[in-house]
Amino acid sequence: MEENKTFTISVYTENNVGLLNRISVIFLKRHINILSLNVSESEIENVSRFVIVVDTTEKWVRNIVGQIEKQIEVIKAFYHVDEETIYMESALFKIASNLLFDERQIQNIIKESHSEIVTVSRDFFVISKVGRRSEIEEMYAKLKPFGIMQFVRSGRISVSKEKMEVTSLLLEELKS
Repeated sequence: MEENKTFTISVYTENNVGLLNRISVIFLKRHINILSLNVSESEIENVSRFVIVVDTTEKWVRNIVGQIEKQIEVIKAFYHVDEETIYMESALFKIASNLLFDERQIQNIIKESHSEIVTVSRDFFVISKVGRRSEIEEMYAKLKPFGIMQFVRSGRISVSKEKMEVTSLLLEELKS
């Protein structure tokens, strides 16, 4: 039996209303949870890129990519395992301002985690952390005892390690 792995699916699409819903239904019908989702512009003008992270088998991810590519607005979809990509997430932590000055340990956490303070006000300060999910979770665990007022983490962003002639491939697809 095939084992589950974490896969990053990249989907290059025209930017059309309703596509996100149709793509999410593909996962819903197969009872596969989306761990992370990010949609942004791509390196090609007027083409969006979805980055979807799932934990499933290669058989299922191949099937899903095939279903996604059947959507009219989808130009091309790819999948990769973690070792084939460079990926990161970002997070913001909102903490009470008095702790920045009263708790020396918070300054150490910020320094050791290679994060940065992005704003300081009378009532709160905000820390930004970019890295792997595990690094963000570790920082969360260290800050939690001090009280986190707000926390948010982005979906994964990633690029493949291998050279992908995606631009020329997509431009050819768009012409046909």
